[in-house]
Amino acid sequence: MHIIPPLPTRPVVLIADDEPAIADTLALILQKNGFDSIATYSGDAAFAAAQAKRPDALVVDMVMIGMNGMETALRIRAFYPGCRIILISGGGATRDLLAEAGSMGEDVELLAKPFAPGELLAKLRA
Repeated sequence: MHIIPPLPTRPVVLIADDEPAIADTLALILQKNGFDSIATYSGDAAFAAAQAKRPDALVVDMVMIGMNGMETALRIRAFYPGCRIILISGGGATRDLLAEAGSMGEDVELLAKPFAPGELLAKLRA
């Protein structure tokens, strides 16, 4: 009898951006580079996907309609403390929100839009 070894697990990365083109593009890039990625378009959808998939990392836009990126990240991190958080944004208020997160003791990373896909891949692989 021939035993087939299990496939290695791919890190699960959840993407939340209210611009579907950005979320879908990032998900495709990550899929092609060895990650299991899920694109969502709101904080609520990201939270629901996180409950189903238990992500290793969350890449979330800071400025979204409804639940913003920081609220989304904190809500997901409360359920999955090991989930790595990478905030993305082109907005000027991002630094203030990141400082606020730091003051709450949250370990988050920031990528300013626009960024090269290689920058995100490097952060996820670090």
